[in-house]
Amino acid sequence: MFATIANAMAPSGAAPAGGTDMLVQFVPLILMFGIFWFLLIRPQQKRAKEHKRMLEALKRGDYVVTGSGLLGRILEIDAESVLLECGEAKLRLTRSAVAGLAEKTSAAAESKAESK
Repeated sequence: MFATIANAMAPSGAAPAGGTDMLVQFVPLILMFGIFWFLLIRPQQKRAKEHKRMLEALKRGDYVVTGSGLLGRILEIDAESVLLECGEAKLRLTRSAVAGLAEKTSAAAESKAESK
């Protein structure tokens, strides 16, 4: 009964809604997801992979900077932690606290400035 009323209310030449109309409605959503993927998600995944690779490649004697901004030289390293020499202090940090590698020249210059 409701189907006949709905058909009666439709304009005389109009075709019933098909699959293509539905696809046209989803095209903007698909485009928005694609834009978000290439501008937000993909670069973040690349940075995470590079950081993981850098953490795996750490070795004794590397100069690193932590997430809190401390600069130091790695004295010991194991699977979960890193022992850093920061001036005269020795700090044990989790491996994930290392934000990146620091240049040897800047770390050496800072240690010389601290000793003066």
